[in-house]
Amino acid sequence: MQLTYDLNVERRTPIISPEKLRQELPMTATATRTVLQSRREIQTILDQTDDRLLVVTGPCSIISERQALRYAELLAGLQTNVNDKIKLVMRVYFEKPRTNVGFKGLISDPHIDQKTYAVDEGLRKARRILLAITEMGIATATEILSQTAAERLAGLICWACIGARTTESQNHREWASAFSMPVGFKNGTDGNLETAVNALVAASTPQVFIGNDPVGVTSRVFSKGNRYCHLVLRGGKRPNYDPASIDEANAKLARHANLLSALLIDCSHKNSNKDFRKQSEVFNHVLIQRLGHTNGVYIRPNPTIRGMMLESNVEEGSQPFVYGETRREDLNPFVSITDPCIGWQETEELILSAHAQL
Repeated sequence: MQLTYDLNVERRTPIISPEKLRQELPMTATATRTVLQSRREIQTILDQTDDRLLVVTGPCSIISERQALRYAELLAGLQTNVNDKIKLVMRVYFEKPRTNVGFKGLISDPHIDQKTYAVDEGLRKARRILLAITEMGIATATEILSQTAAERLAGLICWACIGARTTESQNHREWASAFSMPVGFKNGTDGNLETAVNALVAASTPQVFIGNDPVGVTSRVFSKGNRYCHLVLRGGKRPNYDPASIDEANAKLARHANLLSALLIDCSHKNSNKDFRKQSEVFNHVLIQRLGHTNGVYIRPNPTIRGMMLESNVEEGSQPFVYGETRREDLNPFVSITDPCIGWQETEELILSAHAQL
């Protein structure tokens, strides 16, 4: 009989199961302690019972273990000096949403060659990186794009993000309702806040959905709902980190008694008009709103601003990269191949300055 399915599928290959990957690369006592403690700390910051500023900072995308661990080492040194006022969390992004086509992240293509797509190797590499970072005592953050990655890595994630392109996805809202870590939902690419607020309502509500059990078998999942879902402002048709935009976001959140009055501001993307050099300017504007003063000029402080996000790498900017043509060995592992980032020196100065003001 003639097939009516898989007509556009060339082949299928299995990937490593969640259980097998966890057995190969198990949680350590130190990593477990870092994850559980960091999640609790982030929750108390979102609850406003811990007045520290949450700063999620790190590369736009992870392209090598060397890059990830070098940035984590730098962050660990800084964390020692600022932890009393600032909770640092490292962006460890292994999956990248694409507007059309392009590099989809280290899990999908760990060789960055658009040929091998060695997903098993990518998953192992991602889990090794997360284990090493949490072993250093550094909290981890990532964007959740696929259920496959989430099932295999979520135990090592302290804070998760649902991006602007997927905030409207029912699947992502359902997964977030079951996640064990706080989850930030970004407003839509057009700046629409209603989409993200609706996502928060859905993710904070108990859900029943089709998912997988811990060994990867398709199952019905009954979630409790995640009360630590919150809004991330990333700009849209215009930036939305100004006081009027933040007041608008708070007003929309206030209509729902069960939602957290907690905002994170993404200093990159449309809030900086995709100019990485403007991230520091956005960061400082938001810090002023949080503090309520600058150089003796006082405004009403806004405690609902709980933190900020930065795209930051060991070295600033981005490098020429044509996916499928640029050879991995020709890349500088410390410079972004996706969005341009501020460099470590600027990152450190920015955070130390914020710490002094806080």
